[in-house]
Amino acid sequence: MRVLHFYKTYYPDSWGGVEQAIRQICMGTARLGITNEVLTLTRNGGPARMEIDGHVVHRVPLDIEIASNAMSFASIRALARLARSADVVHYHFPWPFGDLAHFLARVKKPSVVTYHSDIVRQKALLKLYSPLMHRFLANVDGIVATSPNYFASSDVLRRYGEKVRAIPFGLDRNTYPQPTPERLAHWRAEAGERFFLFVGVLRYYKGLHILLDALARCEYPVVIVGAGPIENELKEHARRLGLKHVRFVGAVDEHDKVALLTLCYAMAFPSHLRSEAFGISLLEGAMYGKPMISSEIGTGTSYINIDGDTGIVVPPSDPAAFGNAMRTLWEDPALAQAMGQRAGERYRALFTSEKMAADYAALYCEVAKSSA
Repeated sequence: MRVLHFYKTYYPDSWGGVEQAIRQICMGTARLGITNEVLTLTRNGGPARMEIDGHVVHRVPLDIEIASNAMSFASIRALARLARSADVVHYHFPWPFGDLAHFLARVKKPSVVTYHSDIVRQKALLKLYSPLMHRFLANVDGIVATSPNYFASSDVLRRYGEKVRAIPFGLDRNTYPQPTPERLAHWRAEAGERFFLFVGVLRYYKGLHILLDALARCEYPVVIVGAGPIENELKEHARRLGLKHVRFVGAVDEHDKVALLTLCYAMAFPSHLRSEAFGISLLEGAMYGKPMISSEIGTGTSYINIDGDTGIVVPPSDPAAFGNAMRTLWEDPALAQAMGQRAGERYRALFTSEKMAADYAALYCEVAKSSA
């Protein structure tokens, strides 16, 4: 079986959660005999065709971007051409141009869409986009919610309940590098023996201002990994608060990220809006057996992190509650260790790449058969 994935960004241009999810789906289903290709847009030039982790990536130039909606006229022709040799076309939502391209390319192959997130911020544009969105979701053969929590809390997904199934993201720890002793020693010297860790793109919905406000009331060391559009704003906020125990280390490579995941005491994940539909880096923390602090926003973050079991879940946008949760873990190492152990067990039971790949392979076969 041949599957074509279509999304606006992918490696090596972008390293976010959706890109990691696509990569893990491709690698996991490849072990089950599925051939994957990815069609994506690039703003950085470079080769039109690459091979990454055993799957082919086709890259076309980005022409214009409006309100995060990347567009490429060449992608329509490429989608039409590549879809002809695919058994299933796999879209990744939200991406309004991707919906439009589906119709302009006249894709007639069985199709599924992974619904990564509701559209939360662009309310005015959503009113204009809504007819196309619903036409697209009605047209595809299967829709995947990334957690039961998100399916239950999304008005859009509930509208298509009969064709929606929940397939949580999964990770393969074997695809992560082993940290070298030298790198572990470097970060131990930089960050100390105990610290909270955040990993992610620095975007508005990540709630890092809430974490910084919480740290104004306590002095626990925190390492913030990532870059993004509000990086300077966050650094200025930390400066205004006089925070001396927060380290912004910028974007790091996989070896450094794994070293920090290995060394950290707990994960701090303050995302406060539904744009955070799952939380890949939160799952990475669980995979490394770390206790977690997250907010209840009705999404997959509370499917990964179970309050009182694998960590602590607090109300969103509540710095005092987030700080209290940090204090609870910091002052009770035995509790933190037990929660981290249960987080690792939950990862192995529900969030492995093998389980996700098997679920997606079954869905591909189902939609291909029903459309035959």
